[in-house]
Amino acid sequence: MKNIIRFLIALVSISTLISCTDEVKNRDAVSANTAPTLKSPANLTLVLDKNNPNDLATTFVWDYAAYNGTTTVVNYSIEFAVAGTNFASPTTVATTTSKFSSFTVDELNTAALNAGFAPYVASAIDVRIKSYVGTVGNAVTQYSNFYTMTLTTYPSWPDWSIIGDAAPGVAWTTDTDMDYSLSTHLYTSTIHLIGGKAFKFRLNHDWGTNYGDDGNDLSLNSNGANIPVAVTGDYKIVANFSTLDFPGMAALHYSITLQ
Repeated sequence: MKNIIRFLIALVSISTLISCTDEVKNRDAVSANTAPTLKSPANLTLVLDKNNPNDLATTFVWDYAAYNGTTTVVNYSIEFAVAGTNFASPTTVATTTSKFSSFTVDELNTAALNAGFAPYVASAIDVRIKSYVGTVGNAVTQYSNFYTMTLTTYPSWPDWSIIGDAAPGVAWTTDTDMDYSLSTHLYTSTIHLIGGKAFKFRLNHDWGTNYGDDGNDLSLNSNGANIPVAVTGDYKIVANFSTLDFPGMAALHYSITLQ
């Protein structure tokens, strides 16, 4: 009886192996057929309004791609690139299995900023769809036609500035905005300062949130003392207003370097 059971188990195992082997052999290889076609929007010009972040900004629509062979799921990526660069360095801003993708004002603004397009500038952006089947490194890809859109974004990070009588002609009434880096998460400004004077940092051009330096030790203190400037010259100021440490600068610290 035991021998019969062993025989049956072995027979089932062999049958399963043959079946699986045949299935793999009979499976058609996947190859490209028809690329997706981007249908809309075309020649789009948008100025994004930060006061309406949840409004619908635009919807990208395309026709499905076609593949030869046995396919499973076809994925689609929306790619942004600097206009006229032939997508030399594209940035993927969304991925889906559908044939459309909608963006709110805030989502489109974030996508453009993450792709490296500066705020307050009318940037020409080439947009295309990439379809792919398979895993990264072994995917079969196809690319759609592209449209060029003109997009003006706004900063989506806190607006920090420098204020003080150390800046010529500025005194304590006018702010000098700092530049923010999406890659480093740090704020930077190159500014001419007067020796013997002082400055501070403040948020949104308002004294409600401001930082000084109580110990003159390059650490930021809420409502802290004015930061003195030793000698007149051009300075590069870098600041981390976050409570998180970032590569290159600890949380709530700054640097000031005479150029």
